[in-house]
Amino acid sequence: MYAVVRSGGRSYRVEEGALVTVGRRAGDVGSTITFDDVLLVADGVRIRAGTPHLSDAKVSAEIVGHGRGRKIRVFKYKNKTRSRKTRGHRQDETTLRITKIEG
Repeated sequence: MYAVVRSGGRSYRVEEGALVTVGRRAGDVGSTITFDDVLLVADGVRIRAGTPHLSDAKVSAEIVGHGRGRKIRVFKYKNKTRSRKTRGHRQDETTLRITKIEG
C-alpha cells in the first residue's frame, strides 16, 4: 500500500515503514504528525485519487530527526566589472518514518 501526500508544496510517494525527508516540520524527535493532504491512495487492487485531495484519508508519521540538506552554491557574475559574489545555502529538513496509511 502506498500514498501520495503533499507537504510544503511538494508531493511525496510514501509507503508504511519508509523513511522520507521533507522540508522542516515543527515537532520534537519521536513525536507524531499527520498528513491530511493526501492526494492518492493505492492498495494494490484499486487506486483512489482525489480532486485535489481525499477527505477521508490520513497518513501518520513519526519524526526521526532534524537536519540540513546538502550545500547549494550560488555564484553571481557580471561581465567587465570584476563583480563576483558567491553565496551558499543549506535547507532545513526533517526525516520522517511513515507509520500508518488510512483510507
